[in-house]
Amino acid sequence: MLKFEQFYNHEHRHSGIRYVTPSERHGLKDVALLGQRKVVYELAKSKYPERWSGRQTRNWTPVGAVSLNPDREIVPVQAVA
Repeated sequence: MLKFEQFYNHEHRHSGIRYVTPSERHGLKDVALLGQRKVVYELAKSKYPERWSGRQTRNWTPVGAVSLNPDREIVPVQAVA
């Protein structure tokens, strides 16, 4: 595996999938990880409420389906006869 692939899939946490790696997401580990993060953030907020500007912490709910280019219109290619 190339170094970039290793980094991208197993080390880099992606914002679009709530800061988990693609490997964690595909391995179905994201739900448990995000649940743990929610607990940690809620505990931190209860201990130090002055550090939090809003009523809620970061959204750690797992995301549904994702797309690389969600705003891009897909135009079917027509075969040339």
